[in-house]
Amino acid sequence: MLIQHTDLKTLVNSIFIAAGSSDKEADSIARHLVEANLVGHDSHGVIRVAQYIGWIREGKAFLNKHAVIINESDTFAVLDGQFGFGQVIGEEAVALGIKKAHQHGISVIGLRNAGHLGRIGDWAVMAAEAGLVSVHFVNSNGFAILAAPYGGTDRRLSSNPISVGVPTSGAFPLILDMATCSVSEGKIMVAKNAGKKLPDGLIIDGKGQPTNDPNVFYANPPGAILPLSPGYKGYGLSFMCELLAGALTGGDTSSPKSPTAGRMANGMLSIYLDQTRFSRQEGFIAEIEKLTDWVKTSPKAEPKGEILLPGELEYCTKEDRMKNGISLDETTAQQLLDAAKSVGVDAALTNPLVS
Repeated sequence: MLIQHTDLKTLVNSIFIAAGSSDKEADSIARHLVEANLVGHDSHGVIRVAQYIGWIREGKAFLNKHAVIINESDTFAVLDGQFGFGQVIGEEAVALGIKKAHQHGISVIGLRNAGHLGRIGDWAVMAAEAGLVSVHFVNSNGFAILAAPYGGTDRRLSSNPISVGVPTSGAFPLILDMATCSVSEGKIMVAKNAGKKLPDGLIIDGKGQPTNDPNVFYANPPGAILPLSPGYKGYGLSFMCELLAGALTGGDTSSPKSPTAGRMANGMLSIYLDQTRFSRQEGFIAEIEKLTDWVKTSPKAEPKGEILLPGELEYCTKEDRMKNGISLDETTAQQLLDAAKSVGVDAALTNPLVS
């Protein structure tokens, strides 16, 4: 089914208000989840609503929490997210990094014990829109251990994404947003809900054998995600994310022995750079444009093929979905309906999902 992003945001916002979120928190959660759907990252969109509501009930995520500063200097800070919602905690951490970088040219923010931070590209976009270059390393621990190490056959690491953002003078910033494993768990959820198979080479079953059945990933014993190909490189990146986002921030790494092993806990190490301190603004932008022209004018491998810049596919997808609506499979739509009913949302607000 297709649903307009405004209707979807209103529904998600209402679900979290009914669950106990403040108006500001509910707006932040809804805005980021729907934005993920708009840019084509359905794995980090409203498919997460039912999961989040479950975590609230189970005491694995806490409403209306804010980032607490543990240690701070002019260019540096360590924050604790108190297991609050990552959409709120993430915005607060990035806002602090932006403020410090604008004042001093550079900043480094370590964040630990945040709830699910969602689409990490959002934080690179937020910094780029403020005119800053940024780099973000993220890890998860506890029940977000999902990926096998290179040469291993069971879950030992999380998806451990990395994101890089660069401001431009064009219609969209340049955004790299990637997991260090072959596929995010959210994309496995999307395939499972849609009743589709995954491409070969992404996951293994509980016995370490290749499979493309998303249901097998959630079986007992569970499957695991393979490292980003080639596996030794993806594994190496993932391992370093654990150290930078988990150990260095004072948080935990992926281990069932971690104190936070019973809940979703994200760590993030972010670096913010004011590029105007490195070179003249026009010089930096000119180099971006020169590289863009050089790359995009390469002969196409396919006659109707395109050479897209990092972040360009998301920009184009958003333009289309803003106009034509967001597609939800029946399972995800039903999960939203069930979540809304469970917290007592007015049935009228769910009409776009049943009409």
